[in-house]
Amino acid sequence: MATHHGEYKVPGGKLVVVDFELVDGRIADFHLSGDFFLEPDEALNDINRAVNGLSPNSTIDEFAEAIRKALPSEVHLLGFTPESVGIAVRRGVTGAAHWRDYDWQIVHEPAMSPMMNAALDEVLTIAVGEGLRGPTLRIWEWDRTAAIIGSFQSVQNEVDEAQLAARGGQLVRRISGGGAMFMQPESSITYALYAPEELVRGMSFAESYAFLDEWVLEALKSVGIDAVYKPLNDITSPHGKIGGAAQKRLASGAVLHHVTMAYDMDGDALTQVLRIGREKLSDKGIASAQKRVDPLRTQTGLARAEIIEKMVDTFVRRHGGTRGEVTEGEYDAAERLVEKKFATEEWLRRVP
Repeated sequence: MATHHGEYKVPGGKLVVVDFELVDGRIADFHLSGDFFLEPDEALNDINRAVNGLSPNSTIDEFAEAIRKALPSEVHLLGFTPESVGIAVRRGVTGAAHWRDYDWQIVHEPAMSPMMNAALDEVLTIAVGEGLRGPTLRIWEWDRTAAIIGSFQSVQNEVDEAQLAARGGQLVRRISGGGAMFMQPESSITYALYAPEELVRGMSFAESYAFLDEWVLEALKSVGIDAVYKPLNDITSPHGKIGGAAQKRLASGAVLHHVTMAYDMDGDALTQVLRIGREKLSDKGIASAQKRVDPLRTQTGLARAEIIEKMVDTFVRRHGGTRGEVTEGEYDAAERLVEKKFATEEWLRRVP
């Protein structure tokens, strides 16, 4: 008989905790607890009975469907959902870890090329997966303008290379999916998380996005922004989109999760360099570009460094962490990766 314990903090909601045993390949003695709200009280027993007897290999949707069928018609779940119970169960089955299980490093290095930043994301994610470094939060700084496209995007469809070159910009293809970004030095805030796969075990890609960024929503709210996560991968507020996330899970056993948020935006340059932005906004003009993405500077009036400091403080308070640095060996590995991969035409134009 095996005893299991699983926890899941609902992004923007409450903590869901499950304890159960596995008997003959089935869930038994299941108990749900947490700081959520549930009316009527008896619905807690309904949920417990619904999960008892299920296979531990059930999907999150299957757990949620069983719970919904067992609940009375007049029931109120506040701060959690049937799906969140399923996630907690899956995390209990798979042995998922928690943020505080790790000694996080906080890295904020001097500016480097955008391509070098992209290479470091791959190098550091592999290092975490191989146990060569601890889980890490890294703040990007870059020394020139860039158009950074997702792993599967077409260069010719996304970027006006003549306009990018006129601004001294660098074309970069990152290893994660998602959309194109136009970045100028100190015009945005970009951070990357390099985490063991165990931290998001039991979650789908969509669920892990919000889970990994909940701390930054708290940081943004502390500076007066009513920030929320909009599936699949956008951070937004009532005034407009703030930024977007992208993710890549590597075979080494680690997850790369990185986010770019607009701090100060040149709407004219954005629509001239990024073709997709130009097409979406062709009938609305640059003023609409500035409305689509509402920068942090506009919403807070704070210096970029102040917002970054608040972000780091929030992360450390919630998850722990000490200041670290990129090692000389990691820099060397990233430089080699730029030469052999990121700077090659084969990589840059693998989707022409």
